[in-house]
Amino acid sequence: MKIGIVCYPTFGGSGVVATELGKGLAKKGHEVHFITYSQPTRLDFFNENLFYHEVNIRSYPLFKYPPYELALASKMVDVVKFEKLDLLHVHYAIPHASAAVLAKQILKSEGIEIPIVTTLHGTDITLVGKDPSYEPVVTYSINLSDGVTAVSDDLKKDTYKHFNIQREIKVIPNFIDLEKFQRQRKDHFKMAICPNGEKLIVHTSNFRKVKRVDDVVRIFKKVSETVPARLLLVGDGPERGHIEGLCRELGIYDEVRFLGKLEAVEEVLSVADLFLMPSEKESFGLAALEAMACQVPVISSNAGGIPELNINGQTGFTSNIGNIEEMTQNALHVLSEEHLETFKRNALERAKEFDIVKILPIYEEYYSHIASTVFSAAGQ
Repeated sequence: MKIGIVCYPTFGGSGVVATELGKGLAKKGHEVHFITYSQPTRLDFFNENLFYHEVNIRSYPLFKYPPYELALASKMVDVVKFEKLDLLHVHYAIPHASAAVLAKQILKSEGIEIPIVTTLHGTDITLVGKDPSYEPVVTYSINLSDGVTAVSDDLKKDTYKHFNIQREIKVIPNFIDLEKFQRQRKDHFKMAICPNGEKLIVHTSNFRKVKRVDDVVRIFKKVSETVPARLLLVGDGPERGHIEGLCRELGIYDEVRFLGKLEAVEEVLSVADLFLMPSEKESFGLAALEAMACQVPVISSNAGGIPELNINGQTGFTSNIGNIEEMTQNALHVLSEEHLETFKRNALERAKEFDIVKILPIYEEYYSHIASTVFSAAGQ
């Protein structure tokens, strides 16, 4: 198939999933065209089936804000027509689904049918999408998509709860490339960070309030009072300054390292003993899956779709949001010499269930089903 993928080209989960999906489809022989305003972070061109089309956003004095949605819709029309795409797959409802619906209507007026699959990733539903400024457009765009998927059962339920959706939503979970995300021998790195055999705890996020990075720091503080440990914080965002101040206030700044945004996060995860994800909301928990693939157990909240991934008592533990005391005790339990290796093995076995080689065929089958349904209805 010739597939157009529309996504945000950033470090965020939806952009990462969309990019890895496109790369995986290209390896299987599909022709994949990325359509967005800059090259996706993880996109490389070591495959003849990968293409990138940049959305040019021109600014005119008349517009206070450049009309990206219109430019995106126009670019989709152009790419579908001239690359003869079979299907458009848009990731994150705002504004990609509405732009795709507009592009579909324009193309239909020219006698061209293009099926649209919209994948819901989380905050496009649970946060931004519920804003009264956007909700009618989000609802309309989802209902006019030919196929709709969500990355977890929890997100599917949230979508039906908060929007008047008439479409069936198919759950296709996020996935991991186990060829990339696997435990590597990085003993020299571990020795540099933990020279005296300390346990290494890791957290990765975009440092927004919803990630509750302050809980990460407070859990680490309590754990380190019992077990010698070090904390690596990967990522960046609006809360970083506050978190740095909190580390100084708690007297643990020297035991914490801020690594910023990293491309090869699997190298850090390869030397970790424990991953913390106390988030207030997670539609799936992709960062936790990446950790588990590198044999790192997870201590998390039970928010959103996380319990669908992190099995309580097996791959780690889940607790109520903000329950720092319980998360601390669970962390100490996992880090004990008696239990750590078992939890590491369980984490990897669970991650194998989300291997991209298992999820790709689900998408391919769904694409074929949606495309055949659309073209049959159009008499093509």
